[in-house]
Amino acid sequence: MKIIIKILAITILFTSCKHEAKTDGYVINGNAKGIYNGIRVFLRTLDQNSRQIDIDTAIVMNEKFTFNGKVSGPEMCFIYINSVNGYLPVIIENSEITIDIDKDNLATSKIYGTKTIEALNAYNEKMALLNQKRKELSLALRMAAQENNNEKTTLLNKELSDLNLEISNSPTEFIKENSGNYYSLVLLETMIRRNVEISKINEIYIGLDEKLKASTKGIELKALMEAYQKAQEAQERTEIGKIAPDFSAPTPEGNMLSLNDVKGKITLIDFWAAWCGPCRRENPNLVNIYSKYHNKGLEIIGVSLDGRMGQNDPKTDWVKAIADDNLTWPQISNLNYFDDSIAKMYNIRSIPSSFILDAEGKIVAKNLRGIALEEKIAELLN
Repeated sequence: MKIIIKILAITILFTSCKHEAKTDGYVINGNAKGIYNGIRVFLRTLDQNSRQIDIDTAIVMNEKFTFNGKVSGPEMCFIYINSVNGYLPVIIENSEITIDIDKDNLATSKIYGTKTIEALNAYNEKMALLNQKRKELSLALRMAAQENNNEKTTLLNKELSDLNLEISNSPTEFIKENSGNYYSLVLLETMIRRNVEISKINEIYIGLDEKLKASTKGIELKALMEAYQKAQEAQERTEIGKIAPDFSAPTPEGNMLSLNDVKGKITLIDFWAAWCGPCRRENPNLVNIYSKYHNKGLEIIGVSLDGRMGQNDPKTDWVKAIADDNLTWPQISNLNYFDDSIAKMYNIRSIPSSFILDAEGKIVAKNLRGIALEEKIAELLN
């Protein structure tokens, strides 16, 4: 009798543990057919700077591997396997997930086990079919063109155009039909990074499930959308033909100086930094242009983006670069790298960057360097 009771107790304990693993955390079961014992498998995620970091490591034994853990909400992760080409994106949830590994191409492995993954698989299958159809249509179109079959070419062009539109609209359609699916956030983030119009992004975001918006990924996406909207607004503010927004920042002496303080017949706004090699190589050209055209009405204001990580004394670096490169025109900086408010106002994502303004402060050209810059200045002043 005691033996029976012990067996029942062990059975209950085992069942309870198994049940808890399924509901309270995730279990990833990998079927790694054809992969040798001892090969390492890595489960990775992205940090805030989009750098991959390891969450866990498993070892293949008897063509299988397992990951166990817990996440606060659905999370996009990536699986890498030593000696296997590619990587496999997988959405982790606190549930049981099974992966059938393709040892020849990790990206074509099969994943199943959750509703999120089911929706993702259906979407990927649809996209694979559409892309295959586009490939076939493109081939047929080339053949029709070679045969000078104008009627067939016209029909195929129309069909290909409609298909491209369907492919382009597929992410939006998926999100609308799966407003509570975590993969909708992944697709929306991809659309943002591909510079889809912000009004369309906002419309799609509004239609998302509130629980999804409140998730960690949803909150991150909201912040990304806001930053993207500001960047688009800055881009619109600084298009050719627009009046350049005024700004101000400290000079090396600590005095505040604004764009409006230095405007001339022609004004060049030059975004640069002491640490920027291409900027420093362009500086002799600016010195030459300034010496030629300053008396004719050219003004330059330099906006330094010094202050990046690794600069122990950014102000000293900035002031030394001004002296070393013989930059005799006004210079300002908040010493705040690309977090600089002026850089954000002008949507500066790389340097050197520049804007040429006419006497009214209107932007007439952007990002010219070398001989092209001098020719434009000469044209405007002569």
